Amino acid sequence: MALGIDVGGTNVKVAFVKEDGTVIAQGSIPTDPARGPERFSLEVAEYAKALAQKNDIVWDSVTGAGVGLAAFMDVDKGWVEESVNLHWYNVPIGDLLSNALGKSVRMDNDANVAALGEVWLGAGRDARTALCVTLGTGVGGGIVIDGRIHRGVSTMAGEIGHIQVKNDGELCNCGHHGCLETLSSATALVRHAKEAGLVGQSEELTAKEVFDLAADGNEIAQVAVADMIHWLSLGLSIGANLLNPDVIIIAGGVVGAGDALIEPLRAAFARDALVRVSRSCTIVPATLGSQAGVLGAARLVFQ
Repeated sequence: MALGIDVGGTNVKVAFVKEDGTVIAQGSIPTDPARGPERFSLEVAEYAKALAQKNDIVWDSVTGAGVGLAAFMDVDKGWVEESVNLHWYNVPIGDLLSNALGKSVRMDNDANVAALGEVWLGAGRDARTALCVTLGTGVGGGIVIDGRIHRGVSTMAGEIGHIQVKNDGELCNCGHHGCLETLSSATALVRHAKEAGLVGQSEELTAKEVFDLAADGNEIAQVAVADMIHWLSLGLSIGANLLNPDVIIIAGGVVGAGDALIEPLRAAFARDALVRVSRSCTIVPATLGSQAGVLGAARLVFQ
């Protein structure tokens, strides 16, 4: 059995997972970075042990723990070099959690573990080469080849959101202009729709509402959605031409748009990617939702 830990900006999800993917018990506690990494580690460990006891899980039966969190990190050392969300810099979180849990700990970027979860138990099951792209505040990515995360020499593989697709585009948080993240994230879709004059029914316009308005015939929303899909397809075609994957998994809240996103994206991708690449690649929506991260984290332990 493995302990999966998914550290999000709001909550820390914890799950005990068997090697076949069966979830024995799960729960969550609030994420409070202000507690500091030492206290954070102790509280996560205390919660995990209490959850195990409540569900009659023998602690000695837990092989180890896998952790996913949004950060630049040294995976081998278990060291968070920078996590903007948690305000952690140069933190040995792997050792801190290992000492608190009394278990070995493996860790990786949250986008990577989500991709691993989807390939293990979700939309990418049995895929040889999978590219998972998350559309949210930004555009994240993870690559899984033969069931294992492909990290690259400095664990930066899969950063598809920072492919520059528009030379004269907006300034990205990374310091470059025209990154895919500035054009195809849920945040970008809403921002561009607002700039074009779109007004939603709710106080805060959401990406889902933009898609809904487009489906109802709103021309501003339709243009915003079409632009998003155009740029997303270009970014995916670049990634696919390099990787030649058998599946591209689209995750994040925008997936709730369903066929209104997936079908036109497939059509655009068929035009933008090399023919032999697009014919052998299927674009599918993620199926695990918020469970992908904690399941992928647990999977790290079994590899």
